[in-house]
Amino acid sequence: MKQQSKNKIILCKIMKYIARYRWILVLSLFLAASSSLLSLYLPILTGEAIDLIVTGKMMNYEGLTQVLLRMAGVILVVVICQWFMNVCNNRMTYGVVRDIRHDTMDKIEQLPLAYLDTHPAGELVSRMIADADQFADGLLMGFSQLFTGILTILGTLVLMLVIHPLITLVVVLITPLSLFVASFIAKKTYTLFGEQAKTRGEQTTLIDEMIGNEKVLKAFSHEDEAMEEFDEINERLEKVSLRAIFFSSTTNPSTRFVNGLVYAGVALVGAFAVINQTLSVGQLSCLLSYANQYTKPFNEISGVITELQNAIACAGRVLELIDEKPQIPETDSAVVLQDAEGNIDLSDVCFSYVPEKKLIENLNLSVTPGMRVAIVGPTGCGKTTLINLLMRFYDVNHGEICVDGTNIKNYTRHSLRTSFGMVLQETWLKPGTIKENIAMGKTDATMDEIIKAAQEAHAHSFICRLEHGYDTVIGEDGGILSQGQKQLICITRIMLSLPPMLILDEATSSIDTRTEIKIQEAFARLMNGRTSFIVAHRLSTIREADTILVMKDGHIIEQGNHESLIGNNGFYANLYQSQFQ
Repeated sequence: MKQQSKNKIILCKIMKYIARYRWILVLSLFLAASSSLLSLYLPILTGEAIDLIVTGKMMNYEGLTQVLLRMAGVILVVVICQWFMNVCNNRMTYGVVRDIRHDTMDKIEQLPLAYLDTHPAGELVSRMIADADQFADGLLMGFSQLFTGILTILGTLVLMLVIHPLITLVVVLITPLSLFVASFIAKKTYTLFGEQAKTRGEQTTLIDEMIGNEKVLKAFSHEDEAMEEFDEINERLEKVSLRAIFFSSTTNPSTRFVNGLVYAGVALVGAFAVINQTLSVGQLSCLLSYANQYTKPFNEISGVITELQNAIACAGRVLELIDEKPQIPETDSAVVLQDAEGNIDLSDVCFSYVPEKKLIENLNLSVTPGMRVAIVGPTGCGKTTLINLLMRFYDVNHGEICVDGTNIKNYTRHSLRTSFGMVLQETWLKPGTIKENIAMGKTDATMDEIIKAAQEAHAHSFICRLEHGYDTVIGEDGGILSQGQKQLICITRIMLSLPPMLILDEATSSIDTRTEIKIQEAFARLMNGRTSFIVAHRLSTIREADTILVMKDGHIIEQGNHESLIGNNGFYANLYQSQFQ
């Protein structure tokens, strides 16, 4: 798609957002028109005042006073109009940006995990924050100066034509030079500002990753490499920013040079007209003022066009995110999964993250209510992928997954995910108190229920040792807590909400052996009567499972309980024995 066509599409989308503030836009345009027309009336009054001074032997003080009073009144009205116009423009601009950011955040919540997994978080943050701010700056300048400038240019041309057609012709003949210069620079700067926004997104992504994983960075002594990568991106950003700013900064002096030519042309032709007495001194003064007013908007419009190029480039990145396809919507007939029994069937399930690389193929599995299913296998065999499919974080490419006899696509996502309780190796805690983090799955829980759940998860003792106990405030991702303590908090959530089905993916990987034994006893009581899926690399923790699925390359190659699989002396037996050699 050509860049010009792409810009038109982006502008059409922006106009849809502006249309929500159409009455503010109309008021702003009315105030801009009033301000411009009154500003054009001022040179006429100035010319009248000059003629009253230079003509005749006696100065007409009474007439001059009336003209000056009219000038003062016009200036006051112009100031008031411009003030209210700026208020309207600010309200409209930041309202549009707020709506775009709201839609962007709403779209992020609707995007499939496949998109979020393949796009860096820093890139998305850069689009929502930096690009939206750049768009706001360009849009505000456009509203403030573009319409006013165009109206001023048209108004001055008409009035100059009325006063002296020949001088108007001189102005019109020199004007295309200014337009050509502005157009050339605008085309050049759009590409550069687009590249600048893209590079800024790369920098934000890197900074976000480095700060968010500072401990890992230091643990692997990767500081120098990170700085080298940052310096490389920073230098590229410096170069493209300098080029963009350089080309955009040439707009003003270039157009000012053309403005000087216009002013000189008006002064020269006007001087001869005054000598020939076809023009008064006051009218020449008026024409020179109009020449300045006529050329000034070209400077402003040139700057506006440059800013709008930057704004459109940034808006394109934000709107591109908004236009991304959301996750497959729920059907109108989707039902709420209530009181799930835990009967789960997988029939000919096929799935791959990328089409050219197969992962799970023709997977069949039947799980009865209350069954404890352990999933083992080498890294990358599809264990966590199977969990993602059960939770419908990803949809199967082929086949179907049924819960209680109904395809999970016919359930609402919220009710399906609420029916599962998950404890993962990677913990997730939000900024807030320990109590708020535990009660995330059951917000109406009483303090007694929270304490009982913590005791079941063997988290109560370490929570009480904290300075403020359950009211201790933790930061993003647990802050002061150790990895094991964070995992205990996540286990406590499950103990509190008691969902009908469980998914435990390396749920005790960061917990000491003694505490793990106690938690396994609590898990055993919790899993009693609940369908449970357990993913574990430490095979000693899954010997009591009702059935063990041994996965390799997306296929179930062995299935049975611990004793039968050891007796088969196959892949599982070798895997188990390798951990105890």
